[in-house]
Amino acid sequence: MGQVVSVFEQPSSDPGVVRLELNRTLTGMAHETYVRGTPVHGNRPPDVLARLLFEEGERVRRVHMYSNQVTIELEPWSSGEGLAEIVRELYVHYKPGVTPSLP
Repeated sequence: MGQVVSVFEQPSSDPGVVRLELNRTLTGMAHETYVRGTPVHGNRPPDVLARLLFEEGERVRRVHMYSNQVTIELEPWSSGEGLAEIVRELYVHYKPGVTPSLP
């Protein structure tokens, strides 16, 4: 259940920055910035996405979201491979091998 988000990776002049454009808005007209090491409070879509990206280990340094744009600043030694997939599956609730909980 849930719907896959269309994600388009945009070119960046900085190799340590991943720029993603989505087919839906995450923040409306608000800017949201998250920094690794700072607790992410809340359960809004941008909060959940930031937590998921930071759970990818220490390669994500900072995440900025504005409307349907997600900019991810990486550590110098890391790759952005697989980060777009995390965004793509943000709203997919039932994945293979996961048993849905019953009320």
